Amino acid sequence: MSEELLAREIAGEQEFVDRVYVQLEKSARAAQQLAREGFDRGKLGHEGGLVERDAMVFQAAKRIAQLDAAHEGLVFGRLDVRPELSPEPRYVGRIGLRDDNHDSLLIDWRAPAAAVFYQATAADPKNVVRRRVLRSSGPTVVSVEDELLDAEAGTDLPIVGEGALMAQLSRARDRSMHSIVATIQAEQDLAIRAPSKGVVSISGGPGTGKTVVALHRAAYLLYTDRRRYESGGVLVVGPSGVFMRYIERVLPSLGETAVALRSLGEVVDGIRATRHDEPAVADVKGSARMAELMRRTSRQQAPGAPREFRIFWRDDVIVLDPGRLGQLRRQLMGQGRRNRQIPRVASSLLDLMWRQVRGERGRDRGREAFNDDMLGNQGFVDFVVEWWPPLDAPTVLGWLRDPEFLARVAEGVLSEEDQRLLTKSWASDLPASVEDVPLLDELRYALGDVPARTEEDHELDDFLGGDVQELTSAVEREYGSGGRAWTPPTHSIEDDPFAHVLIDEAQDLTPMQWRMVGRRGRTASWTIVGDPAQSSWPVPSEAALARAAALEGKELHEFHLSTNYRNSSEIYEYAAAYAGRAGLDADLPTAVRSTGVPPREVPVTGDLAAATRAAVAEMAAEVSGTVGIVVPAARRSDVNAWLASWPEFASDARGARAAIDSSVAPSGEDRIVVLTGLDTKGLEFDGIVVVRPQEIEAESVTGSATLYVVLTRATQLLTVLT
Repeated sequence: MSEELLAREIAGEQEFVDRVYVQLEKSARAAQQLAREGFDRGKLGHEGGLVERDAMVFQAAKRIAQLDAAHEGLVFGRLDVRPELSPEPRYVGRIGLRDDNHDSLLIDWRAPAAAVFYQATAADPKNVVRRRVLRSSGPTVVSVEDELLDAEAGTDLPIVGEGALMAQLSRARDRSMHSIVATIQAEQDLAIRAPSKGVVSISGGPGTGKTVVALHRAAYLLYTDRRRYESGGVLVVGPSGVFMRYIERVLPSLGETAVALRSLGEVVDGIRATRHDEPAVADVKGSARMAELMRRTSRQQAPGAPREFRIFWRDDVIVLDPGRLGQLRRQLMGQGRRNRQIPRVASSLLDLMWRQVRGERGRDRGREAFNDDMLGNQGFVDFVVEWWPPLDAPTVLGWLRDPEFLARVAEGVLSEEDQRLLTKSWASDLPASVEDVPLLDELRYALGDVPARTEEDHELDDFLGGDVQELTSAVEREYGSGGRAWTPPTHSIEDDPFAHVLIDEAQDLTPMQWRMVGRRGRTASWTIVGDPAQSSWPVPSEAALARAAALEGKELHEFHLSTNYRNSSEIYEYAAAYAGRAGLDADLPTAVRSTGVPPREVPVTGDLAAATRAAVAEMAAEVSGTVGIVVPAARRSDVNAWLASWPEFASDARGARAAIDSSVAPSGEDRIVVLTGLDTKGLEFDGIVVVRPQEIEAESVTGSATLYVVLTRATQLLTVLT
């Protein structure tokens, strides 16, 4: 292929891309004009104008955001079909655009007309003669890659480049995952365009593109049924904050912004957990037994709550003893979630007390006078508030810090060793762990929200003929006084369900995490991504039952990806050999790319710090993209200290800046990071240095699966310090 031919082809494509960007700017100006017109409608002075304003401004803002996100790599594909079917090429891009005559200028990659761009193969060209991928930097075309799919078409179209897929695979990685929209392969496209209802399960070994395929599927669903998925919302759940920051650019780059990206520590609104418990504690907190423990805990009387109330009224001594109160508490609990019963508590107690009024003076005064007198009695109001206080999940979980309380509610559920591990975990003042979040969610649902009093409640009060409304209001006022301040949550449990739920690294979800995520997808369609061989949960059968419960009644569509696009064949053969030695039932995809560079094992018997620095320096000099240093969790602080005190590391030859603390999101310019084995889930790097793999393997009962994951993170170079 001559340089002259390549330059001529690029120049031809640049002319078309320039036309598209001109049209993009026109569309942006039209959207901005729509927004201005919308604001003008709001000045009409009537309600209809305000409604029109809101609708027009909302639609304009969405379109502007979509157009802004599409600038990078706007046009990436071209299809040349058989001349007798269409003499003009078809161009595929991140969004769809029409020209001034309203003819299609650019086909949205999610549109049915673009499907052939991904599904055509040499074996089944689907009337496509040549498929071309354009690679751009901003609005400038920098290269083209062609595939001749129908050699019998008798075409004189030039074929240039080394092949789009292989060119993409050889790119240096940076700190973010990128869209594969230009290089989606046929088996990946089938999963992306699978039916929207039910559950799509995407499985496959390391490097098969499961994550990015799932994200493209989310973008595809939003395109095909925008009203449903934008109004209901799309939830994407991943294993860690590091991972979520890694993938956060993919969907906006595909023109989608109406998606909630949350790590497992952020699924519950108002909670953000990043700290993990040690493996033994995590195994207890994640087990299905904890659901019963949380149910029992939510039904306990609040520690310190009064167990009796006594008052003299007219000629009667009225007593609320433990027996009566216990019976009433069970009755209220049987009517629904605990906090939902708050509006009934005061009136239920009054009923119980009024039935004890026997004297003539009391009966003659009547129920209304009785209610008035109780309302004026601060002791009674205090009792109501303290006997049945509104409760939130963190408060109730805190009850379990008391070993005696824990032992009482855990009887028959948890062993003494399990209780000891939990007590040790909760004894510190550390913030909630990632493993605590599903427990808080379980309690949140068991407790329920405190309901606001409705018009129906007021009508019922009037019907009963008592001043229950006034009394209940007095009690509710008391909830915010005397040190008993409590603020109802701004987010109701009724607001949790989404229209679509996407779970990545699903093999790692504990039974309690499946319950937590399942609540958000009761009426949703699902995309589930995972590889059982990479699981960090030690009891797969227990997790499988929880997963089945979360997905009950939903139709399952299964897709398996079989090609490893990430690792060089040399690196993956090394990782696969380890999986075999470790006894992992690994799904072994075929690696399609070879670098000729095998992984290096470096025995270290002396100074580990010096050996680590040397390995990192050598790798940083050989690759232009990211380098991950994977260490045992117990050594992370040490390794950070070694590297922080090493000036050459902080400013290497390419100006890289080290990310010293992996719990903090590295910035886009950081290319060398220190991670634990679990931190690497879902990530990839140009080069990986593994420090003390035997210790990573020994960290937990699933340590061998974690080490297998670590060995499959590198795209070009792998060094193992044994």
